[in-house]
Amino acid sequence: MTRIFPLVFLVISLYVSPAFSQSGSEDASNITVSKQAEFDIWLDELREEALSIGISQEIIGTALKDLKPIARIIERDRTQSEFTINLEKYRNRVITQANISTGIAKRELHSELLKKVSEKYQVQPRFILAIWGIETRFGAVKPTVPVIPAVATLAFDRRRSSYFRQQVFATLKMLQQNYIDLPNLKGSWAGAMGQPQFMPSSYLTYAQDFNGDGRRDIWNDEGDVFASIANYLAKHGWHFDQTWGRKVQVPVQIAKAASDDVDPKNRGCRAMKKMSHVKKLSEWAKAGVTKIDGSPLPTRDLKAAMIFPDGVDGSAYLVYDNYRSILRYNCAHLYAVTVGELADKL
Repeated sequence: MTRIFPLVFLVISLYVSPAFSQSGSEDASNITVSKQAEFDIWLDELREEALSIGISQEIIGTALKDLKPIARIIERDRTQSEFTINLEKYRNRVITQANISTGIAKRELHSELLKKVSEKYQVQPRFILAIWGIETRFGAVKPTVPVIPAVATLAFDRRRSSYFRQQVFATLKMLQQNYIDLPNLKGSWAGAMGQPQFMPSSYLTYAQDFNGDGRRDIWNDEGDVFASIANYLAKHGWHFDQTWGRKVQVPVQIAKAASDDVDPKNRGCRAMKKMSHVKKLSEWAKAGVTKIDGSPLPTRDLKAAMIFPDGVDGSAYLVYDNYRSILRYNCAHLYAVTVGELADKL
């Protein structure tokens, strides 16, 4: 959404523990007096801007009261597992027999609901399940971190201040529109919320009220959860008649050429910019690329880019348009490949 996010299921440091108060006082000892003073000045400016865009004084006064920056969140932001471990370690934390069995059980339990969501949004159930499973272990992982201090801390930090400043405003809008109340507004250390781990701005844009009860409850209602995930993918160019990609065997010279042949027209996040030029499957096949078992590539002439999640000396994958949609959810090749491979298992 596009998101940036203890290994309970997959991602190290998804949640900060122990839970802390709205003020973030659990980390107060790590904040210097001068840094707190700087934050207080910054927060006053934030309050003024929030008021200027239509947030009520009541919401501002309640939601932004007694905030403190949380040092531990900044540390977590610098060590996200999508960027600090390799594909094998990342994938092995997710694609276990226990998790596959849970996913299949959830698929059977919610088969009718998944079918309805799939038909409406034109996204295959296995991909909805895979993202749900990776994000919150099929809903088992519960949010513990108050969202306001989390996004405010990251907005105060210079690395991605503009993005997270918008997340603060989006969260205030959620409160003002009564989508959720402040005590229940919990998420991950980076502010990702609910079972699909939506950032506040993504919630406002993509979250769905599938059961028609007037709420977009991505915390507790599976229909809203599934529909929100599917809607996000659909709005980012999902093709119902395609899969995501596949692991392939590549001649060494072709791999090196593909690694160097990055398409300068690729837009978006860092992972997208590392994808090769797109070619038809028949062109890749002519160059000697095969399925991982050595059998021929599919005859359907889809366009595919080549990626190397661990660099050119690691595994190679041919990925289709749907892969880019997954990257829009979380822009890291380790994440997107793992979503695709878990979906294949489900």
